Amino acid sequence: MTSEELLAQFGPRDSMDYDVVIVGGGPAGLSTAIRLKQLAAEKAAEISVVVLEKGSEPGAHILSGAVMDPRAITELFPDWKERGAPLNQPVTSDDILFLSADGATRTPDWLVPDCFHNHGNYVISLGAVTKWLGEQAEALGVEIFPGFTAAELVLDEQGRVKGVATGNVGLGKDGEPTDNFQLGMELLGKYTIFAEGARGHLGKQLLQRFKLTEGKDPQTFAIGIKELWEVPADQAQPGKVVHTAGWPITDDTFAGGFLYHLEGNKVTLGYVVGLNYVNPWMSPFEEMQRWKTHPAIRAHIEGGKRIGYGARAINNGTPQALPKLVFPGGALVGCDAGTMNAARIKGSHAAIKSGMLCADALFEALQAGRSQDELSAYSSAFEASWLHEELQRTKNFKLWFKKGQTVGKLMTGVEQWLLPKLGMPVPPWTLHNDTPDHVCLQPADQCTKIDYPKPDGQITFDRLSSVFISNTNHEENQPAHLRLSDAAVPVQVNLARYAGPEGRYCPAGVYEFVHKDGADQLVINAQNCVHCKTCDIKDPTQNITWVTPEGGGGPNYAGM
Repeated sequence: MTSEELLAQFGPRDSMDYDVVIVGGGPAGLSTAIRLKQLAAEKAAEISVVVLEKGSEPGAHILSGAVMDPRAITELFPDWKERGAPLNQPVTSDDILFLSADGATRTPDWLVPDCFHNHGNYVISLGAVTKWLGEQAEALGVEIFPGFTAAELVLDEQGRVKGVATGNVGLGKDGEPTDNFQLGMELLGKYTIFAEGARGHLGKQLLQRFKLTEGKDPQTFAIGIKELWEVPADQAQPGKVVHTAGWPITDDTFAGGFLYHLEGNKVTLGYVVGLNYVNPWMSPFEEMQRWKTHPAIRAHIEGGKRIGYGARAINNGTPQALPKLVFPGGALVGCDAGTMNAARIKGSHAAIKSGMLCADALFEALQAGRSQDELSAYSSAFEASWLHEELQRTKNFKLWFKKGQTVGKLMTGVEQWLLPKLGMPVPPWTLHNDTPDHVCLQPADQCTKIDYPKPDGQITFDRLSSVFISNTNHEENQPAHLRLSDAAVPVQVNLARYAGPEGRYCPAGVYEFVHKDGADQLVINAQNCVHCKTCDIKDPTQNITWVTPEGGGGPNYAGM
C-alpha cells in the first residue's frame, strides 16, 4: 500500500510539536542540538529540541576511520577532557606510504603535505564519541528518540518544510499492514535540520525539491570499508597513523588505505575507493581484503583477531559541490551537505562545526519569533568560518586525481606543500567536475576482468562473515528498503552491459544475480544491508533507491 492509502485507512497521524526537529543523531545533529541548548541556557530561554536517530542508540550506525581534529569539539565543550570525552589517544606518529606489489616507500616527514599532518589530533572511535555527545545532549534537555526513522518530509500549504514523519511499523513484505501495524508519527518544528550523513535519504529529496544544487558541481563520493582488530600487546603502537596510496590499485582509480592504532591493543584499518571508478569488475570490498595482505599492512594485524566490520559512503567534500545549505523551514548540516574534508580524511570536526554554526542561526531566528523561513545567517556564517577556509584550501584535491595518479600526487604536493610555504594557503585556481559517479562505469567487455584471491579466513574474509560481525539485523517481514524503479533494468541493462556490478560494489552481499527457471534474476538480500548507500550512488542506471527500513534496523557497530 502507498503512504497515501495507509493514511486514508489508518490516519491521521499523531503529531508532536517542537521548536527544532533534528534528523540524525550523529556528530552534526547532536552538536546542533547541544549548541542550541547551550545558547538557550545562557539566555534563560525555553527551546524544545528533538533528535531522531534511526540506529538503536546514538553511535550505533556511525562509521569513521577515525583521526579527529579536536578544534570543533573544543569550541563546543572547552572542558571536554574534564567531562570525559573519549578522545584518549593522541597521534604519536604519521607515516605516508606509497605501496608497490611487494614494497613500500615512506614519504620523508619534511615532504608530507600540510593536509596529512596529524600532530595534536586524536585516534578515536567516532561511535564512542557520538554516544558521549548524545549523553551531553540529553543532560542539556534534548529529547533523543533512538530507533525512529525519519521516513517522509512534511510540508505546509506553501511547500515549506514543517517537520518529518517517522516510518510506519508492521508492514509485511508485500507492503500490506499486518496485525502489528502502527502508523508513523509526525514531528513538527519551527525549523527542521537534516543531519543524516552522506547521501541522506531525505537530504537527497531536499536537494531536488528546492533545487539546492543549481550552479554547483555534482557531488561525488567514495566508499570506505573498515575493520577493527585486536592485536597482541607487543604489536600495539598506540597513536601510530598510517596512510597508503598505490597498490593494490593499478589504474588511475582514486583509492587509498588507512591504519590507526587505538588504545587498548586495538587497530582500526580500512580502504577508501572513489565511486567514480570505471571498471565494473572492480570490487572495493575485495580491494580492501587484498590491501591487507601487503607486508606493510599485514605486519600490524597478523596474529590478531578481527572484531568489527563496516562500510559507509563518504562525501568527497569539494566546496564546488556544496549545495545551498538552507531552504524554507530548515537546513543541511554535516555530510548531509557534504562538509567532509577528503584531503585531510576528516569529517567529524566539520560536522560538529557546521552544526554549531546552524544552531547560532537557529537561536537568533527563534528569539526573533521566526519560523519556516530560510536561515540565511547560517549560510553567511559558514562562508565566514574557519571551516569554509579549510575546505577552500583542499578544494582541488579529489579533482586532480581524476587526471591520473601521477598528476594527483604532483599537484597535491604543489597545493598542500609548496603553496603554503609561499604564503598561498588557498590555491589561486579552481577545478570543476561535471560528471556524477554513476555515469563513469564502462561496459564490462571493454574492461579488464579482475580475479580476486579467495579469502584465507585469517587476514582476508568474505562478505557474509564480515556482515556477521557488524551486528546487522533487520526485521525480515518488512518491505525491502532497497527499491527498484524498474525491476527489469538490473538484468536487461546492468547485467548485460556491466556484468552486474551490484554484486561487486555492495560490501555486504545484498545483491546477487542467480539463474533460475531458465532466466537471470536479481536477488536483493536486504537483511544484509549495512546502510552504506553505495548502491544509491553507484548504480549506473540510478534504478536503486535506498529508503529507510523500520527503525533500529541495520548495523550495531561496537567500537567503530
